[in-house]
Amino acid sequence: MKKVTVSTLAQMKQRGEKIAVLTAYDAAITALLNEAQIDVVLVGDSVANVKLGYTNTVPVTMDEMVHHMRAVSRVNTHALLVCDMPYLSYHFNEQETLQNAGRLVKEGGAEMVKVEGGAEIAPMVNALSRLHIPVMGHLGLTPQSINKLGGYRVQGKDKKSAAKIFSHARALQKAGVQALVLECVPQELAQKISRVLTIPTIGIGAGPHCDGQVLVSDDLIGLTPEPRPSFVKARANVRQICLDAFKAYRDEVKKSK
Repeated sequence: MKKVTVSTLAQMKQRGEKIAVLTAYDAAITALLNEAQIDVVLVGDSVANVKLGYTNTVPVTMDEMVHHMRAVSRVNTHALLVCDMPYLSYHFNEQETLQNAGRLVKEGGAEMVKVEGGAEIAPMVNALSRLHIPVMGHLGLTPQSINKLGGYRVQGKDKKSAAKIFSHARALQKAGVQALVLECVPQELAQKISRVLTIPTIGIGAGPHCDGQVLVSDDLIGLTPEPRPSFVKARANVRQICLDAFKAYRDEVKKSK
């Protein structure tokens, strides 16, 4: 299998070939994603609530992200590896942003970093680009801003907010992002942004018109409990399979003499 790179994503957009993205936080799932030839593996800050027991993504630390990034990068052979920069790791100044991103690349093995926000973080994106660290942007529902947003809701539903997201998308591309996640925005807006931008767009709850799609792997395989996001179609029920196995083991142990 040929290794996927940032350039590969640009070529896929030009060809009209959709980009498949899934999350991973450990070596076992990463190996399976490589075998399935998933194009991009995202070590998301969603590890906070999916694996670490936090209620949202805000508390996860740089050390925790590096730890999980290293586990993933050790076994990855095919996918482009993208790692979320956690909350407050890229918000204060360029030097701190570069140091934190550098850790994810040098210590963790990330090949691209992902940041949330619009024009306000353009200077940080530009600084990362100058240091030759590829950047993926993230607009729409930005989980690190959940306290401000007040909940997980669709963004950009009215003309004013849609125009703002569109403007931020163009600003991020100009600043140097090489791909852009659009989360929970109306599909018409996602389609417009995907058509206008020259960089690939990756949708999650944003309709079918983005250049690719991303999901949390645990949601996709039915490992997370209900309710799941409405845009997630679970392809398996791993949670129930595991629960049945654990109960069967418990019963076997209890009955043994």
